[in-house]
Amino acid sequence: MKSAVETLNPTRVRLTVEVPFEELKDSLDAAYKKINQQVTVKGFRKGKIPARIIDQRFGRGAVLEEAVNDALPKFYTEAVNGAELDVLGQPEVDITELKDGETLNFTAEVDIRPVLDLPEDFSSIEVEVDAVEVSDEDVEKSVEQLRERFASTSPVERAAEEGDVVTVDLEAKVDGEVLEDGVADGVSYTIGSGELLEGIDDAVKGLEAGGETTFTSELKGGSAAGQQAEVTVKVTQVAARELPELDDEFAQLASEFDTLEELKADSRKRLANMKQYDQATQAQERVLEKLLELVEVPVPEKLLEDEINTRKHNLEHHQLGQMGLDLEKYLELQGKTVEEFETETREAAVKGIKTQFVLDELVKREKLNVNQEELTEHLMRRAASSGMSPDQFAQAVVEGGQVPLLVGEVARGKALAVVVESATVKDTNGEIIDLDDEEDTEEAAEATTEDAAESVESTEDKPEA
Repeated sequence: MKSAVETLNPTRVRLTVEVPFEELKDSLDAAYKKINQQVTVKGFRKGKIPARIIDQRFGRGAVLEEAVNDALPKFYTEAVNGAELDVLGQPEVDITELKDGETLNFTAEVDIRPVLDLPEDFSSIEVEVDAVEVSDEDVEKSVEQLRERFASTSPVERAAEEGDVVTVDLEAKVDGEVLEDGVADGVSYTIGSGELLEGIDDAVKGLEAGGETTFTSELKGGSAAGQQAEVTVKVTQVAARELPELDDEFAQLASEFDTLEELKADSRKRLANMKQYDQATQAQERVLEKLLELVEVPVPEKLLEDEINTRKHNLEHHQLGQMGLDLEKYLELQGKTVEEFETETREAAVKGIKTQFVLDELVKREKLNVNQEELTEHLMRRAASSGMSPDQFAQAVVEGGQVPLLVGEVARGKALAVVVESATVKDTNGEIIDLDDEEDTEEAAEATTEDAAESVESTEDKPEA
């Protein structure tokens, strides 16, 4: 077999392959054997029909077609490996010549990963991030949120007020018809929380148990999400919320600390840790943006279109489907036009593909590996964010053949961490930030790179004639 490679553009090549006919022998034998098992000819036992009879009865062309379909993947793979190509997706194959007993010639056009020119080092990259500052107000807000969790309620015989917890029955109508999913009884709601329907606060204020009123609101979910509905609300109970006193006794109730001051000190420390993680994530994102500006990354058009379609499909059939919305209603709620949505989706897809290309190249250059412990830790984090147990998530990953994707995410996170360590990161106060916690830096980097295009995987799909 002989093959040659023609570069069509930085992300696409054409392979020209010439196969001497004798190299098709194994595939021809397999073709005769397969046809033997599928057909019957009077006078011959099944599977024992001579080749010349098959040629006469069914045509040599049918045998050649079967043999070529069997042989093409092998010869294509040999050509790809011989040229050391990093191919993407399925090739477009065209048989240019097939002469029985002489030769098989074909071409295969396929996308490839572009060759990237990465900087030798990344010390020229400089980014600014938010300073880590925890104010007294931040601490007080954190403690107040904890206090809210330990609030108690007790029924009262008076009209509902701001901050009360009311138990309500709801009925929603659209165009005078009660919605199938528009009835709910015994719903607990804290007035002023904004967790239910717009307008409900004003509707229930002033009502006592047994009181009822009707108001108009835009539904947030369900079968009529986004539509204006006439909502009838009946209050069945009014309960006042009582917050515990902020003192040492509360600290002992709500935490492992003996005093309120110790609780506040711990809250300040936790808030600082959270802001430091946010700062690290911000550093990853901004360093990544600078890195992508430094490297010219051509994007295969077919791959880009596939990625755009994948993102649209996931949004429409998974995310919006769970919310009871279609794309049109989603765009209306977001205040976006179709053109704006298309532009944003394309830009996100381009960035995702470029991110993966650049970081994968860096993984290769730096010889970065992923060990079992790193993969397990990443899997645990992904499971937590998905709402599944680690065992359920791991099973889904294995059954879906997604392990290589997770390995890629970890490796790319490590690659980005390498860049961040070389870059200069300053906060808004002008202080140089030392992201010296390697584990946290890589964890934040993994989170930053997870949104890269998952469809960008090197595959050597089997071509067909």
